[in-house]
Amino acid sequence: MELDIYVVDAFTDTQFKGNSAAVVPLQEWLEPDLMQNIAAEHNLSETAFVKAIGTTQYEIRWFSPLTEIDFCGHATLAASMVLFDQLGVTGSIEFHTLKVGTLTVIKNALGKIEMTFPTRAPQPVNAIPTQLIEGLNCEVTHVLLSPQAYFVIVEDEQTVFDVQYRSDQLKQLAPYDVVVTSKGSQYDFVSRYFWPANGGDEDPVTGSIHAGLAPFWAQELGKASLVAY
Repeated sequence: MELDIYVVDAFTDTQFKGNSAAVVPLQEWLEPDLMQNIAAEHNLSETAFVKAIGTTQYEIRWFSPLTEIDFCGHATLAASMVLFDQLGVTGSIEFHTLKVGTLTVIKNALGKIEMTFPTRAPQPVNAIPTQLIEGLNCEVTHVLLSPQAYFVIVEDEQTVFDVQYRSDQLKQLAPYDVVVTSKGSQYDFVSRYFWPANGGDEDPVTGSIHAGLAPFWAQELGKASLVAY
């Protein structure tokens, strides 16, 4: 069996920066165990597998080195780049997913790729898990939960930048990851993303969590357009 495999640095214009993803176009789906082994061998934060079901419609699945995940933003961006720039797709792409519905991607007049994500706004929690409190060295008092992660809202961006974490504690929050976020100074908000339960310790850039961060900060700041860091 031979497969074409692309490695794309997403969310950057500089080689070897941003967040890397592998993209594997398929004619037919492989067995999940085989896709998991391919992702583990690449050892990137995610590997995206895509299969055409129409001219511009594709099914997409994402695997970290440890497990299949529900949703990945940067690997979707990487897959879109491969389809647009390497495989000749034009106009827009519809990605059909197992867990988050249909994702629409376009390449605009400036050559930029725009992605439409579902809203996955976080909600209040009844109790803050002990592992979350012990897994972070910051004050953990304002906590929300989305289908993807615990949201820890802190006072300022310096607290976000200074956060230290314990992977052994955060791993026990599975299936949930952890995002620490605050209002920014130069940017509308800042965040860091930790996911030892599902892939690695800290993710360089996590597009999917912005499906929750964006609606939260839009409401908090009263803005419809946001710039994140």
